[in-house]
Amino acid sequence: MGSEDRGVSRREIAVKAGGVAAAAAAGVVLPAGAADAGPQEQEFRAAPGKGRPARPNVLVILGDDLGWADLGCYGSPHIRTPNLDRLAREGVRFTNAYSAAAVCSPTRFALYTGRYPGRLRGGLEEPIARPGEQLGIPPEHPTLASLLKEAGYATAMFGKWHCGFLPWYSPLKSGWEVFFGNLSGAVDYYSKISSTGVDLYEGEVQVESLDYYTDTIADRAAEYIRRRHGKPWLLNLNFTTPHWPWEAPGDRETSAEITARVKAGDQGALNHRDGGSLSTYRKMVQSLDSAVGRVLAALRSSGAERNTIVLFSSDNGGERWSYQWPLSGGKGGLNEGGIRVPNILRWPAAIHRGQVGHVPVITHDWTATILEAAGVRASGGHPLDGHSLLPYLLDGARPPRRDLFWRTRSARALRRGDWKYLRTGSGEALFNLAADVREQADLAKRDPALLADLRTAWENIDKALLPYPS
Repeated sequence: MGSEDRGVSRREIAVKAGGVAAAAAAGVVLPAGAADAGPQEQEFRAAPGKGRPARPNVLVILGDDLGWADLGCYGSPHIRTPNLDRLAREGVRFTNAYSAAAVCSPTRFALYTGRYPGRLRGGLEEPIARPGEQLGIPPEHPTLASLLKEAGYATAMFGKWHCGFLPWYSPLKSGWEVFFGNLSGAVDYYSKISSTGVDLYEGEVQVESLDYYTDTIADRAAEYIRRRHGKPWLLNLNFTTPHWPWEAPGDRETSAEITARVKAGDQGALNHRDGGSLSTYRKMVQSLDSAVGRVLAALRSSGAERNTIVLFSSDNGGERWSYQWPLSGGKGGLNEGGIRVPNILRWPAAIHRGQVGHVPVITHDWTATILEAAGVRASGGHPLDGHSLLPYLLDGARPPRRDLFWRTRSARALRRGDWKYLRTGSGEALFNLAADVREQADLAKRDPALLADLRTAWENIDKALLPYPS
């Protein structure tokens, strides 16, 4: 596997190991958060001697439309993220981590069910944009929350659901015992207005809050963690940050303008195509980092940090203000910039700190991993498409060998090892990501046999999924 595919070169790892002084001596300009990224980052190795701790707590934190390199520890040149950089120092930073889809809803379907989004009708929406009886995770379908709840876990979700609207769907109908958040894909950060009206719920009851949303749900999560828990817990903390509209903390005038436009019937107001800036985006990501820091501080003070799995990721690649280098493409597409995401895992009781992992992983792998860590079996009638990483992470076993699969209405992709098959409106392409992570050198004509093999593999997976509605 080449250095470019791993996301950081061996030289960069050496520079990190030597710290800022070594970087200066080498003539390397470190990103804004590099000083916070710590002096040590080593190739991942399992620690079998640590054993398998029983029934860990689970904290899954999702950013929304956060680009692959928007964090200091992933190379952002202008955004400071000391809390997430610290999380990376204390765990494993994955450089080949992927979202299950290129947009919000289907990735969340994959995380909650552990299966390809295309196994459910609602998972075919890219994303879910309206209420509909067919458009959501059916309450009877097993989820990460329902399976853990049945095994004796407390379950809670704060923030963005985006897997179906009331009266048919909600987190409470799918295994979460506590919910405070929004059902749709985007809300104004202050008014909480969405395209369907004010979208903020306590359980299934509509409520009002005019505080900055990123802070509100972080405070709710911190309070939940600080409670006395007589059993292990699962907490999904789903930020809308840094999804549009482009509002940083304190941007109340922008919020008022957007809210007024939405109420007046402007369907594009929330999308905010006429707003935003690199400065605003930087403040939004840094507010996300600060919010995560407060939640992690609550976990530390609770005394439960050691046996708590903390997983941080994004639901898809970045949008217009994201820093994606060296990837091409972005949200909505199946080039690397649309599906490769930052991914950090920390579990002090089981995994050594200060490591970087280069094995390809995808959203629904984490569902399988969390279930195995909790000692919970998947439902026999709903087999998982994800593969547990626990034997690799804890026992030093070989990582799972399988193809990673994506599809949208207009594109398809499959990754096998270093090779990626991609079909878009421009035709089919074949890339070696180890040598060409930017996907600029199309090798389809050089190796037509491999292209055909990967195409067939994609088609075989696709056959088992629901077709897109016409």
